Amino acid sequence: MSKTMPPEYYRMLEEIQAIDFVIVELNLYLDTHPNDFEAIKQFNDFTEKSMKLKIQFEKKFGPLMNFGKSFSNYPFNWVDTPWPWQV
Repeated sequence: MSKTMPPEYYRMLEEIQAIDFVIVELNLYLDTHPNDFEAIKQFNDFTEKSMKLKIQFEKKFGPLMNFGKSFSNYPFNWVDTPWPWQV
């Protein structure tokens, strides 16, 4: 079953992906520069943004992850498609 999602779904998902990309890059940088205070500050700021945006996304569109990593609405909506990696 294929379901068309609203434009906001794709916009928010793309923003989450972009922020998470920055977090991965900062994490890799900090592996070799663990004392860079500004990089740590950026890492923490982007991590907070990512967490908040994921909460907003999940309240609106359902879980991003399964196996207890995300909450579910009622009825259990993990079975609803598309899943984030399908778009």
